[in-house]
Amino acid sequence: MKKIRVLVTRFSAMGDVAMVASVLRELKAQHKNLELVMVSRPHFAPFFENIPQLKFHPIFPEDQHKGPKGLWRLFNELKNYDIDYVADLHNNIRSRILTLFFKTAGYRLATLDKGRHQKKDLVRKKGKVFTPLRATVERYADVFRALDLPLKLHHQLKHSERPVPVAFQAVLETEKVKIGIAPFAQHPYKVWKTANWETVFNEFPASTHEFFIFGGGKQEQEIADQWKSQYPHVKNTIGVMNVKTELDLISHLDVMISMDSSGMHMASLVGTRCLSIWGATHPYAGFLGYGQSLNDCIQVDHPNRPSSVYGNKSCLCDGVEAIDLISPQMVIERLKKI
Repeated sequence: MKKIRVLVTRFSAMGDVAMVASVLRELKAQHKNLELVMVSRPHFAPFFENIPQLKFHPIFPEDQHKGPKGLWRLFNELKNYDIDYVADLHNNIRSRILTLFFKTAGYRLATLDKGRHQKKDLVRKKGKVFTPLRATVERYADVFRALDLPLKLHHQLKHSERPVPVAFQAVLETEKVKIGIAPFAQHPYKVWKTANWETVFNEFPASTHEFFIFGGGKQEQEIADQWKSQYPHVKNTIGVMNVKTELDLISHLDVMISMDSSGMHMASLVGTRCLSIWGATHPYAGFLGYGQSLNDCIQVDHPNRPSSVYGNKSCLCDGVEAIDLISPQMVIERLKKI
């Protein structure tokens, strides 16, 4: 069987890159003769480590691959892989310039259709077209289908056997319910108030539950450290673990709770069920975690929702931000049912 080598590009954001990994796993399982070259930022490499016949090539867009000259340098690096097809799963300025180089050189390629017009219709204030859009993972799969690589996505969680992180081995060996929480996001309209999480922590006793906080920078780490000092059953992983060990830990949890953010997609990668909290955004835009259930989305119905595809715009519902309409009791009740 002839080997086919496909170059795949997706540079950011973290959750979008994680979704690519879910799709590539399915693609490889259905095409044994396929070899993949994944181009993304270096800290996303752990998402792709367990995919057979995949080589990861890092892009450094702020350094040697900056601007058109840097992308030309990247193009020359990638040509060495003897590529057959190019799958652009990003469709941004950088990926389009890189794709143009390959097109000019005679390579066969396909590019992601982001469905921008449909998404604008979903979030506009007047004449909103409130209907589920094509899932992002299916849009990714369409790129490979356009390259005559048939692909059926099963949209099911598949548990990943991963090592137990040494730092949390003792905790993970207990009989307690282990809950991961990714409470932060890039945009404020996707972030639940910290006081709400404290209500959740107080509801579940340390004798039976353990919480693990994921995702964020220095400011978020300070909040998580404060929770850790205040609640004996809250553990902070921010600044302690890298992406690989985060995935290892998430794979050993009973459930994850995440905003509409990368935490949800990381849970999907390792086959962990995720309760997701949605405010200004909506799963109808296509960004629900791969294999996750719409029934596990915690949200409030309101005609103003969604106001934003990515969560960078306010969504006032009767004068209140949509994310603030979700009460701690709503999350607590969902958790108690698991």
